[in-house]
Amino acid sequence: MKVFTGYQKGINLGGWLSQCNHKKEHYDSFIQEEDIANIAKIGADHVRVPIDYELIQTEEGEFIKEGFTYIDNCLNWCDKYNLNMILDLHKTAGYSFNQPESSKAFFEEEELQERFISLWIELAKRYGHQKDRLAFEILNEIVFYEVVEEWNQIAAKTIQIIRVFAPEIKILIGGVCYNSVFTVNLLADFKDENIVYNFHCYEPFNFTHQAAYWVETMPKDFRMNYPGDIKDYLIHNSNTVKEMLEKNQVKEMNSKFFDLIFKDAIDCAKKRGVALYCGEYGVIDQADLTSTVHWFQDINESFRRNHIGRAMWSYKGVDFGLIDEHYQPIYEELIKYL
Repeated sequence: MKVFTGYQKGINLGGWLSQCNHKKEHYDSFIQEEDIANIAKIGADHVRVPIDYELIQTEEGEFIKEGFTYIDNCLNWCDKYNLNMILDLHKTAGYSFNQPESSKAFFEEEELQERFISLWIELAKRYGHQKDRLAFEILNEIVFYEVVEEWNQIAAKTIQIIRVFAPEIKILIGGVCYNSVFTVNLLADFKDENIVYNFHCYEPFNFTHQAAYWVETMPKDFRMNYPGDIKDYLIHNSNTVKEMLEKNQVKEMNSKFFDLIFKDAIDCAKKRGVALYCGEYGVIDQADLTSTVHWFQDINESFRRNHIGRAMWSYKGVDFGLIDEHYQPIYEELIKYL
């Protein structure tokens, strides 16, 4: 399978320029140069930087000069410490993965799509020449399955326009159902040698998101270990995962579980000659620490075996922070398996 060179071991900077309090005080303090130096020190080769449109664009569509300085700063730091960078548009005007019901209009209204494309024109003009340091991820986590065709059309048009200003930069595209690995094969074949198929992996979800306060169906006192008893995964997970475990007669949870759930995406990527990348994976700070290490060991083994680049969610805060207090007892062990 084609390899996403330079993006094999990364860390997300979630909560800095996205999913945050959009204030200068926060931007200036949450991530600084010393953090980028630390990420390089632990052996990463890139950072994924989620941004919300509010950072660089007003509600009226005007661009905010000061907002671009944070992207510029991060690129300069990455250059200094020999890291690559993915610029991930986490939220655009009219679409946000964590407000899906109010975001359906994005796939229907041409005005919202044109504003999205105009934002990418600006980003491509500013940064498209940095193909050896930077990659573009055009939009984070498309939620609804039923917009497969609409999303493929929007993505194809956006790619075509970005190519006017950035003919060779790598462009990441994720599928529906929150960038599910199970929907990679529904992405269009964009016939572009610099496209990368992107997915997120938080499977088994009830382990990685145990007690997550933002998941409506998740009991706040629910706890689950990994690897644990296979029967627990047949009870406490999505129908897709249950059916896959039963169909393949999986007897225990290990790295082969991840091989299994990645298989269709890998086959699709091989057939189309594109690289495959996991833009987010991680374990909530409510999970047992020993279980967390075991999960990272297994998913890392599968990533390496299948030549899948990836970026852990996340460096700091947002309930998954690698450097936060919760992970300190296992920090040195954990960074071995990123």
